[in-house]
Amino acid sequence: MASEITEKQGEASPKEAQVQVSSPPDTGTHDPAAMEDPPRRKSSRLSMFRMIVFSGLAIGSDGFNSSIIGNLELIMEVIYPSSLTTAMASRLSNAFMVGMILGMLSFGYVSDKLGRKAGAVLTTVILVLGIALSAGASGTDQTGMFWMLVVARGIAGVGAGGEYPVAGAGAAEATDEESAVRKNRGFIFAMIGDLSASLGFVFGALVPLLLLLCVHQQVSHYETVWRVALALGLIPPLSIFWFRYRMVVSSAYKKSAMQQQRIPYWLALKRYWRPLLGTCGSWFIYNYIAYPFGLFSSTIMDRVNPTSSLALSMAWGTLINCFYIPGAFIGGFLSDRIGRRRTMALGYLLQAILGFVLGGALGPIEKCLPLFIVLYGVFLTLGEVGPGSTIVLTASESFPTAIRGHAVGFAAAWSKAGAAIGTQVFAPILASRGTQAVFLIGSGFAVAGSLLAWVVFEDPDQALDSGDQAWKEYLAAHGYADVQWGTAEGVDQGLESTAPG
Repeated sequence: MASEITEKQGEASPKEAQVQVSSPPDTGTHDPAAMEDPPRRKSSRLSMFRMIVFSGLAIGSDGFNSSIIGNLELIMEVIYPSSLTTAMASRLSNAFMVGMILGMLSFGYVSDKLGRKAGAVLTTVILVLGIALSAGASGTDQTGMFWMLVVARGIAGVGAGGEYPVAGAGAAEATDEESAVRKNRGFIFAMIGDLSASLGFVFGALVPLLLLLCVHQQVSHYETVWRVALALGLIPPLSIFWFRYRMVVSSAYKKSAMQQQRIPYWLALKRYWRPLLGTCGSWFIYNYIAYPFGLFSSTIMDRVNPTSSLALSMAWGTLINCFYIPGAFIGGFLSDRIGRRRTMALGYLLQAILGFVLGGALGPIEKCLPLFIVLYGVFLTLGEVGPGSTIVLTASESFPTAIRGHAVGFAAAWSKAGAAIGTQVFAPILASRGTQAVFLIGSGFAVAGSLLAWVVFEDPDQALDSGDQAWKEYLAAHGYADVQWGTAEGVDQGLESTAPG
């Protein structure tokens, strides 16, 4: 498509001519940063670098706040045995998920129509409010306290969920400012969307463990442990708030947003149904597998080694969650070399093969605890090699700037639906059929994910401007010839015909 656009320079169709405006003289390069004076360019590059780094920190914070509840429930079971019923524990786990789904859907719209900056600031405020209410939850009795905790976790979930369309779209556009950065976007996004979330999972298990050790595992201090653990989740969002308030808007958003226009959703669906199906389905399957296996790693270790203490079970769970980390590096490296589609399909397939081995030979494997831990950990690693390191990037690259937040948010909402359903299905299967059935079912879903990635996905053009120009031309051909593109401060509000090199 990019080559077709380039060939059509100078011979725009009548419809295209209606939306084409005068462009600055050709400077010999199409990198947005190259058109700025050196001091401003340096400032812009620094701001975009910060955007990338803090997007990763934001997603890592969400990983921490979503995963920590699984470990804190082990502590709460000891001090609130009658109040923390199975139903209440399920509400605590699901409240954050439901909030995330609402945040993903709503902030997809906010980030596209009001801007990435407005979305980033608002998500941070809501997340901080929810975490603060969670740490200070109280009530007339223990049940009342748990209900307040459920509501507060839901509020925090809205803020955390909003990070995905805001950070995903913003980071994709930040890495598109220069071609040298764009070529390594796969690895950069693996660090932002996968490594940061994996580290969040690790710290979600490590922080309660360290706090337990700090109080010498004395039950009288368990309430302090869970409250402090939740409160520590405030540090990342508060630390990046000022930057987000001062963040720079990307060149892509400035010239290709549809802030002042009604978005033709039906046309968007007709053109982008295939990548939407692929991202929603693959992200659903990925989280259906990854979330339960990560959240309940301590529970699985407790079943495999029932003689362990609470702290030791949590320590084993923390160690297993560390296996998420290398998958981000491997997947990021592969996605820049063999493509997003092949990397995702390969990771899913290898994970399925290992899962079937674990499920089929679990009896002799779990007799050797170190062997079980390593194989369980590699199973998680392979999930990150494939969909974990590529799905956020694929969702961000597959759609134009004008609807990128909508699409990423919608696909991410499906991912959390997969996580919620997987978590609900996981617990009763683990209780009734055991660990073996869990691995076999998870592996079956991994096979489905591999087939979906291979058949449905296509590797998009890495230059986001190519997709933006194709979307503009598509709308022009369908009667939307007078669209006012970009923002009030945009560098170009018309239809360009050249993608960046």
